[in-house]
Amino acid sequence: MSSVGPPAQWRGGPPAAPAPRAMWWRCLLGGLALWVLALVVTYATQNTNLLPTLILLGSFLVPFCFALWAYEKERGLGLDVLLGCFVVGGVLGVLGASVLEYYLLHPSLWLFLGVGLIEEAVKAAALMFVLRRHREIHGLRAGLVLGAAVGFGFAAFESAGYAFNALFTLHGMSLRGLVETEILRGLLAPFGHGLWTAILGGALLADREAGRFRLTGRVVGTYVGVSVLHALWDSVSGIAVWLVYVLTASPQQHALFDRGYIPRPTGEQKHLYTLLSDGGLIVVALLGVAWLLSVARGGSRRR
Repeated sequence: MSSVGPPAQWRGGPPAAPAPRAMWWRCLLGGLALWVLALVVTYATQNTNLLPTLILLGSFLVPFCFALWAYEKERGLGLDVLLGCFVVGGVLGVLGASVLEYYLLHPSLWLFLGVGLIEEAVKAAALMFVLRRHREIHGLRAGLVLGAAVGFGFAAFESAGYAFNALFTLHGMSLRGLVETEILRGLLAPFGHGLWTAILGGALLADREAGRFRLTGRVVGTYVGVSVLHALWDSVSGIAVWLVYVLTASPQQHALFDRGYIPRPTGEQKHLYTLLSDGGLIVVALLGVAWLLSVARGGSRRR
């Protein structure tokens, strides 16, 4: 990621001792080892007191390490600002999204677009709130880094909630469900909230002047674009089901659907659904990564 304008070194006073490079990589490996150890001990002892440790480690490991990776691209911002965006921004984001989605959204064809618009708006608002006193922080690169921090914080707290819910089933607690949820969300984390909010944060801080955030055409367009990416990501599963139905449903399955029943899918339909849903996620992820790289390279050329 690259910046526009002067390097992001705003703090006065004596310079802090340089932190070691590749902290994110060491944190990822060490955290993964601790998570595996916590999983083994929890499974062996069946000690439910260890479940919060397992949930927190698994939910925060990947998002925090990627936020740390982003910070290493722009150390002049300060670790305190990064942590503020990750923790405060993440908490404010999930709380704001929960309230707005509860009161504003209802089941409809546009549900996922509404989710995208709300969640990207609250993450942007959280970023602006955290940086309200840091009037000196501006520029594309700072926005990419701190936007990613807010997005990854949001993802971490959201994943903790999903992992907690996956733990409880009709047949009791499911350690397997918790682990599968954490692994899946950990693998997908780099291509979701952190990516989208990095792009939006870059636009917000690139157009910030004299400490004031401006809703320029670029900011509004970026907000709409990342919200659409967010909506596509959330709706991939439903789109895959619809495509499987349109492409492969037999007359008997059509008849059952018309009567309000959900027919049992065939083996071929299950495989096609997996292909379409996984392929859809990959396409949306690649679109987001390509957009981020384009923004970063464009900023580099304007330096």
